[in-house]
Amino acid sequence: MKPGIHPEYRPVVFRDRSSGTAFLTRSTIASRGTIRWEDGHDYPVVDVEISSASHPFWTGRARTADTEGRIARFERRYKKQ
Repeated sequence: MKPGIHPEYRPVVFRDRSSGTAFLTRSTIASRGTIRWEDGHDYPVVDVEISSASHPFWTGRARTADTEGRIARFERRYKKQ
């Protein structure tokens, strides 16, 4: 790797604002704020609007569309006589 051209890869805390959960991972993203983590160290924090902790698909609250009814209605309407 060329020196001096890659962004700094460091530990960062991502905090989900809608569910209040947070997780520590590594990233190159920049942040102005910091947070004291469970291990007693301060890490940059990035606030996100949605994560797997609050997304309807991952939490099981996802709704499915009534595609069968729409398909049946289409077939009835455009069925060849």
